[in-house]
Amino acid sequence: MRPALLSETCRDQAALWLWPGHALYVGPSFELDVHSGAVSCLAVGVDGEFTVRLEHGPAHVVRTALVAARVRHRIVADGGRMAFCYLDPASARERACRRLMSGGAELAWDHEHERELTSLAALLERDVPLPAVRRWLELAGPDGLSGRRDPRVQQATRRLSEKSGQRLPATELAAEAGLSVSAFLRLFRAETGTTFRRYRMWTRMVRVATLLDTWPDLSTAAVESGFASPSHFSSAFHAMFGLRPSSLFSSQLTIKAAEQAGQAGQPGQDQETRPHGVRRASRSMPFR
Repeated sequence: MRPALLSETCRDQAALWLWPGHALYVGPSFELDVHSGAVSCLAVGVDGEFTVRLEHGPAHVVRTALVAARVRHRIVADGGRMAFCYLDPASARERACRRLMSGGAELAWDHEHERELTSLAALLERDVPLPAVRRWLELAGPDGLSGRRDPRVQQATRRLSEKSGQRLPATELAAEAGLSVSAFLRLFRAETGTTFRRYRMWTRMVRVATLLDTWPDLSTAAVESGFASPSHFSSAFHAMFGLRPSSLFSSQLTIKAAEQAGQAGQPGQDQETRPHGVRRASRSMPFR
């Protein structure tokens, strides 16, 4: 049931927070058909229960559910607001989240902190301070990473951020770190919680979100972020999240992206973009 004091104007608003390795969306449900993505998805019913069904499986009526990467599914929220937390399947945060839930490898449910996650998600509106968003993420699944990152990985993540429009190979960054490629990749994963290749893709996605504060169209932002074309970005976005950019960017959306200078995604390193009316951007956005 919808909260009685929640206005329809507030219900139509949506916010997206994006860091390398995870993203959090709070707003109207996408009401997608059967789909899957390359990342896991923690779904939280902000206003009430929702139905999740795997492509070949029974329906589950739940308040929280974790759908594994590559698993085709459908979520029906009947117009209620949802929180969708997209987690890199190689990350410590995804594994921690899974340990806090019941169920199997493809679909888990009943998060241990379900009540807190739903009540806090209802407060995650566009102007909420970023520490509150981080508290929600830690409740969903603590990443267990230390606050201070190895300086060699700090340098690598800084370079990936600064050169997100270029294709920096692991060999080049490993040489700068004074490590073999295999040793660099092991250290990078241990320090960031995800693989080098996936982290590089996340940085490009974050860069797109950040550039939307400057260029009011996704086409320009996508190309400037290192994607070969708008269609390349659309395909990569769909492969990662299981939905087209137009599904996410079809309403008034506030985007808040991590500023990756220094320790990307670490506390105190976040930059909030201005509320972005994406309907304005969609005039030059040929994404489907």
